Amino acid sequence: MISSLTVVLTVVTFFTLGSYAATADQWRSRSIYQLVTDRFALANDSSSNSNVTCDTSLRQYCGGTWQGIIDHLDYIQDMGFDAVWISPVVANIENTTAYGQAYHGYWTQDMTSLNPHFGTAEDLKNLSAALHARDMYLMLDVVVNDMVSPNGLNLTSLVPFSAPDQFHQLCYITDDNNQTEVQQCWPGDSTLPRADINTDNPSVVTALETWISGVVQEYGVDGIRLDSAKHIHSSFWAWFTENAGVFSLGEVLSNDTSYVAPYTQVMDAVLEYPSYYPLVSAFSSPQGNLSALVDTIESAQNIYKSSTFMTGTFLENHDQPRFTSLTNDTALITNAITWPFITDGIPVLYYGQEQGYQGGSDPNNREALWLSNFDTNGPYVSHMKTLNAARKAAIAPQTSYFLTNPMTFMNQSNSSMLAVSKPPMIALLTNVGSNATEDVAWTVHSAFGAHEYVIDVLTCNTIQADSKGGMTVKALKGMPQVLMPMNLLGKSRSLCPNFQFSDKATGAGHSLSPRQATLVVIALVGITLAFV
Repeated sequence: MISSLTVVLTVVTFFTLGSYAATADQWRSRSIYQLVTDRFALANDSSSNSNVTCDTSLRQYCGGTWQGIIDHLDYIQDMGFDAVWISPVVANIENTTAYGQAYHGYWTQDMTSLNPHFGTAEDLKNLSAALHARDMYLMLDVVVNDMVSPNGLNLTSLVPFSAPDQFHQLCYITDDNNQTEVQQCWPGDSTLPRADINTDNPSVVTALETWISGVVQEYGVDGIRLDSAKHIHSSFWAWFTENAGVFSLGEVLSNDTSYVAPYTQVMDAVLEYPSYYPLVSAFSSPQGNLSALVDTIESAQNIYKSSTFMTGTFLENHDQPRFTSLTNDTALITNAITWPFITDGIPVLYYGQEQGYQGGSDPNNREALWLSNFDTNGPYVSHMKTLNAARKAAIAPQTSYFLTNPMTFMNQSNSSMLAVSKPPMIALLTNVGSNATEDVAWTVHSAFGAHEYVIDVLTCNTIQADSKGGMTVKALKGMPQVLMPMNLLGKSRSLCPNFQFSDKATGAGHSLSPRQATLVVIALVGITLAFV
């Protein structure tokens, strides 16, 4: 049985794309754009596609494809994203269930075949090649915990696993706090049973290791997102990720850093769910608790294997309500969206967030992006572009420790104010909201050079530090600010491209001195010549 199953799963090809074989450290400098393949872009794109409707409440396929993604890589890359996370690619059940169709890709029926709704094997290879041509990475969502049969409890139609001993005995998860139940019982319910793969069976483990190695090589995959990671014991993930041979990012759905921490030992990174919950709570209203977010981050920094550097930091995803469904306050939204880009972790943006999509819980948060016409003037498109550019500029200098120095928090007298130190960047966030009735300000302590001019890259206003390198920064209508030394502007052509050095420094009320202006111009010219 072992040999025949291995043969079924072994991928034999004479041509493979090959992955970038990027290390986990290389992924840390990346910024990930997550999309639902069926809902991102149609194939053979045209202006008429903006009229192709997609009713999320029906939970049906709407027509997005891998070719559609290729056609809109400019849209993703122009915002500064250099990695794309796509939906699971394997064949799912074709029938319509009580919970709709498998447009999302998580109801695997045949692990050895691709989902024909998304395209052909050549299309997927072309997507990988198109990304690599742009120096972008491809991340696949991978489901190895469970499978779904079109025939309910009759598992004979599943491929490659169909024998009873290849699945755990039937029992449904009823208590998420019972780890044995979480790992041994089936997700789903009697209406849609999801057969839990027996990852304690050595032949199953061998087959899965062979399968993931083949998929990575066949389609030039650079990273994998591990679905439902907490539902499988840690030792399996250590073997699985080693055989994958590429960066791994695990989904461990928990608000407890102590629960998540052991998984950081067996995979490269984890989605930072423990901070997701206090993040949403902190910025969904002016009554949010910012200190709870700080406490969670500091806990993770202390107990995760690589502190919080190897985490995927996010505000939205396909399993959670869009943040804009919780509040319509522009200032609160902008502060929350800024968070993933100014932390230790790898930023992850869920598609449609840049367009201000407002879908609530699944399935409403899986809207068709083509209905936005991929508007480059969307509500937060420019904000995404600036944040990505600022992060890249902070990483770029050889003297920068942005990727190695952990973020810290500066004490503030006002509990509604949060100052995050991540040199050479200082991020100033607040949850006072757009309609704050009192003036509030951040206190920045000795973060810059004496009398140094810094710039808020979100507004391009300049501020001069005091003799100790500190400053008091007034909040403007509850909006965030991201401060960086002015000599880093030239590291990104997307940061304040229209900035005039003769402009008065907004915070200090002074123009740059001739000597300061000359030094900045020299720095910018030098950087510009480096690109020629």
